[in-house]
Amino acid sequence: MSFSELGLDPLILKSVLAAGYENATPVQMQAIPAALSGRDLLVSSHTGSGKTAAFLLPSIQRLQAEPTVKSMGPRVLVLTPTRELALQVEKAAMTYGKDLRRFRTACLVGGAPYGLQLKRLSQPVDVVVATPGRLIDHLERGKIDFSRLEVLVLDEADRMLDMGFVDDIKAIAGRCPAERQTLLFSATLDGVVGNLARELTRDAQRIEIEAVPHKESKIEQRLLFADNMDHKNRLLDALLRDVDMVQAIVFASTKRSTEEISDLLADSGFASDALHGDMQQGQRNRALQRLREGRTRVLVATDVAARGIDVATISHVINFDLPRQAEDYVHRIGRTGRAGRTGIAVSFAGMREGGLVKNIERYTGNRIEVHTLPGLEPTQKPASGRPSSSGRPRSNNGPRGGFGDRRPDGQKRSFGDRNEPRSYGDRPPRGDSRDNRDRSYRADARPARSDAPRGNRFEQAAVRGPSDVPRMTGDRPPRHEGFRGGDVPREPNGEINGNSVEYWEKREREAKAKAAAAATRSYGNRAPGARAGAAQPRGNDNRGGANRVGVRGRFKD
Repeated sequence: MSFSELGLDPLILKSVLAAGYENATPVQMQAIPAALSGRDLLVSSHTGSGKTAAFLLPSIQRLQAEPTVKSMGPRVLVLTPTRELALQVEKAAMTYGKDLRRFRTACLVGGAPYGLQLKRLSQPVDVVVATPGRLIDHLERGKIDFSRLEVLVLDEADRMLDMGFVDDIKAIAGRCPAERQTLLFSATLDGVVGNLARELTRDAQRIEIEAVPHKESKIEQRLLFADNMDHKNRLLDALLRDVDMVQAIVFASTKRSTEEISDLLADSGFASDALHGDMQQGQRNRALQRLREGRTRVLVATDVAARGIDVATISHVINFDLPRQAEDYVHRIGRTGRAGRTGIAVSFAGMREGGLVKNIERYTGNRIEVHTLPGLEPTQKPASGRPSSSGRPRSNNGPRGGFGDRRPDGQKRSFGDRNEPRSYGDRPPRGDSRDNRDRSYRADARPARSDAPRGNRFEQAAVRGPSDVPRMTGDRPPRHEGFRGGDVPREPNGEINGNSVEYWEKREREAKAKAAAAATRSYGNRAPGARAGAAQPRGNDNRGGANRVGVRGRFKD
C-alpha cells in the first residue's frame, strides 16, 4: 500500500515522498488510519518496522486544525527512553512537517544545556520530544504548559519501564488533559506495560505486528564461544580486522567496560569511540556525528545505543557481552541491516551462558549458528543446558522422584526398590534387639532418691558397702595410657576397688607426698626454703586442695 492511500494531507505526503518513502510498512498501514480517526492505540511492533512515522504522521496532521486553547505549550508530546532516540524522533518530525506553516519542534533531554531548551519553550511549539527525567525538571520549574496538548505518544514504553520511569510517566500523564489522544508503542503489551496501558488509555484499539525478526531476515547471526576475557579480546580483534567490516557497534554490559574496550581498540590502531549514559549530551552527539561521517570505525556502547541509531554503513554488530533481556538483543542487532541492507550480528558467549543463548533463541524463534575462527577455537566445551535422556541429571523444573528415578507406573520407588518395607539396613526393628532386651540398667531399677542431706561420699560408701553402689554405665573397658593421671601405678583389675575407703586414703597419701616433693623444688632463682610454708596443706581436703594451694602460692609472691 502506498502512502497516498492512507488519507494524509497533501503537504505531509509531499514531505514523505521527498524523503524517499513510497510504500507503507504493515504497522503504518494499520496504525495511521486508526490514529487519524482519533482513537487511542496500543501498538506492538518490533524495531525497524517504521513505527516512528506511524505515530508522527497522523499526529502532525492534527496540527492542520486550529487549536481550541491559546497558549505556547506543545500540541503533541512524544516520550522516549533515551536521548539518541529523542533526537532521531525530532529529526523525523522536522522532515515530515517541513512544508507546514510555522511548524516548530523542541527536544528536551538530559545532558543538554537548559538555556537553549528554555528558549525553545518561550515561544509557541507544536511537537515536543523529551525523555521523562528532563521533562519532569521543566514541569517542576513551571516552564512548560500542557493546556493545549492533544496527543501523548509513549515510544518504546517497555524500555522506559525497564529504566524505572513508571512514576515519571504517570506524573506526566496526570498533568496532561483528560481528553487527549494516547498512542502507546511497545515491543510487548503484556505485564507491567499492559497495566500501564489500561491506566492511561480509554477504549484503545490494539494492533499487534509480528514482534520478532522474520526468519528470512538479511541479518546473519553468529555465535562464538569464548574461554575467558582474553579470548574475547582476541576474537574481537580478529573480527574487526576483517576486510568485509565497514563500521561496527560493539555492545558491552557496563559503562566501565565500554571505556576499557574502546581504549584497548584505540591502542591497537582502531578509530574507536565510547558511548554510555554517564557522558554529557554534547559528547554523545559528537560521538554519533563522527560515526555518521565515517571518522569512527568502531563504536563501543551500552544499551543506550540499542535504539535510536540509524547509520546505513554499520555492517557488523558485535555483542561483546550478551544482553540479560532477549528483547535488547533484537534491538541491538537491528542497528545493522537497515533499510533492506544486509548485516552481520556476532555474539560472544561464555561457557556458562548457554541459558542466555537459549532465551534469545526462544524469543526470536531462530537458532543462532555456532561459528569458530581459525586459530581461535575455544579449548573448553560449553554447557548446553539441554535436557537429555541418556542418564544426565534433569533440570529442576522436572518432576521430583524419590531416591533415584520413578517406576514406569509413575509411583515413587522405595529405597532400593524392595517389595517389602524394611528398616534402615538389614537389622531387625530396634524394639526387638538383643541390646534393648538385656540392657542391665533400667529406669525402674533406679533407687529412690532420698531427702536426707548429702554427706561425705567416703562415709556413705562405708555405710553402703562396695556392692551397694549402683553401676550406671556397665563395665567399661580400661582407659588408654594417655589420659590424665596415667602415670599412677596401676594394680590388677581384680584387686582394685575404686569405691573402698582404703583406696581413697591411699590416693590422699600419694597426693600429699607429691605436694611435699613439689614444695621442696626451687622455682627460678629463689631459694628452696622460700616455698616451704606455702606447701603445707590446709586441712583434710577431699578434692586434693593441698596441691592447688601450693600452685596458687607459687604465683602469689
